Amino acid sequence: MRWLWTPAWIARHVAMVVLVVGFLGLGWWQISRATAGNSLSWGYAVEWPIFAGFVVYVWWREVRLARRKAAVAAEPPADPADAPVAEAVPAGTAGSRPAVRRPVRVARVAAGGEAADDTDLAAYNDYLSWLNANPGARPGDYPG
Repeated sequence: MRWLWTPAWIARHVAMVVLVVGFLGLGWWQISRATAGNSLSWGYAVEWPIFAGFVVYVWWREVRLARRKAAVAAEPPADPADAPVAEAVPAGTAGSRPAVRRPVRVARVAAGGEAADDTDLAAYNDYLSWLNANPGARPGDYPG
């Protein structure tokens, strides 16, 4: 448990205590306002203790996570001789992962052998080139 007393953890503990005390104090202040006649403060009087509980929950979760990491780091490394030997699995069996292959580039050729005449595509390309030539312009400024 010495790792809980490092400077970083001391700062976390102090922050948790300050936040919880502050949130509970704000809840008490809202209760005093609510009893004085401010009906909206009843909702805030309920919220502040919930916020304090959330801070405690996050702090506790971080402590548990750090304890797990410390326990894993403290475990002696496993002896490779005691580890089970993985058997070679043929590539065609179920559950095997496919091999990663290099992607293949496919050349696109128009059906007639010539580039298709697409006026919409040409207009869109003109629009994009105009936007590129006029970087400060808005799309609505396009003259075409």
